[in-house]
Amino acid sequence: MAAYEFAALDARGRSTRGLIEGDTPRQVRQALRERGLTPLDIREVAEGRAQQRGAAPRRSGSLTSTELALFTRQLAVLTRSGLPLDEALTAVSQQSEAKRVQRVALGVRARVVEGNSLASALAEFPGAFPTLFRATIEAGEQAGRLDDVLERLADYAERSQALRGKIMLATLYPSILTCVAIGVVIALMTYVVPKVVGVFDSIGQKLPPLTRGLIAFSDFLRHDGVYLLAAAAAGAFLFRRAMRGEPFRRKVHRNILRWPLVGRLVRGANTGRFMRTLGILFGSGVPILEALRIGAQVVNNLPMREAVNEAAKRVREGASLNRSLADSRLFPPITLHLIASGEASGKLDEMLDRAATNQERELETLIAALMGVFEPVLILTMGGVVLIIVLAILLPIFDLNQLVK
Repeated sequence: MAAYEFAALDARGRSTRGLIEGDTPRQVRQALRERGLTPLDIREVAEGRAQQRGAAPRRSGSLTSTELALFTRQLAVLTRSGLPLDEALTAVSQQSEAKRVQRVALGVRARVVEGNSLASALAEFPGAFPTLFRATIEAGEQAGRLDDVLERLADYAERSQALRGKIMLATLYPSILTCVAIGVVIALMTYVVPKVVGVFDSIGQKLPPLTRGLIAFSDFLRHDGVYLLAAAAAGAFLFRRAMRGEPFRRKVHRNILRWPLVGRLVRGANTGRFMRTLGILFGSGVPILEALRIGAQVVNNLPMREAVNEAAKRVREGASLNRSLADSRLFPPITLHLIASGEASGKLDEMLDRAATNQERELETLIAALMGVFEPVLILTMGGVVLIIVLAILLPIFDLNQLVK
């Protein structure tokens, strides 16, 4: 039995869409007619198969990070309680109000009912489930520990979502403040300054250098600002296009790692994500080489990803993991020490989780500190710009008063 998406007309001629299960499209059409619906379009829920046929993947096959975390937690709880996997997937689809989640849950259930493993069923929806989930669940099924693996994945998804939410919340206020500051300055330069400074033109007084510079900059924004905006947009477009090339992207990523604070943030974020992924995979029974291959995919920085791939080659040759990663000099020393401790004690998965937790906490602290410094600096900068504008306007007035006296 498979899951199908349908579009149909009811008795009043209104369009309706939904999900239905059936063995064949013909049976699905018959079931819709029995409901009093006239079927218009019926499509089988199978993102992976559509891609194999060369069709473009549909956006409805993807899940947001919040939906993925909730889906995994609900499936873990239901599986832990002893509910059969197909019934657990049905319950998840009924519990969710999002069409995407319903579609994916019923699609996975259809594959499971056909006799496929959960991992192979998830592989039909690569846009919804990362490689980490599929590989970990496959290892859990082979070891007979599916419920434990789902619990670990649920914890991972919720922790990742919580960290992402904290970062977004920490950067929200500074982002709004920056946009407001830029908007205020542009409004002052393009509307307020020309109105006020226009008074001095009728007097014929020689203006101070600061005032003349302010007027020149205001005229530039009013007359040529659109060209500046177009140049910025063109530069952003060309940069994004150049980033598609691996040599240019590698150079940019390497330079980012050298920046004092941004480089530390990027290194910490990638290290924490890699350690967490590696800990889940290795702790679930995935071989270390396969875990390194999958873990490298979650590393966004290209030099660090290449360092992980090079470390995997050295591990294959018999080297230890901590020494293989240390040769690149891209990973924090405390992380390498924890890995070495885990390899020596035989508790590598625990040390990997601990290293990931340490990096996540350090990342949160660093972001909070940066935002705490950025906000007053932005306010002072904004105050300085406004002060310059006010002085440029007041200086001719002071000179005019002295001439009158």
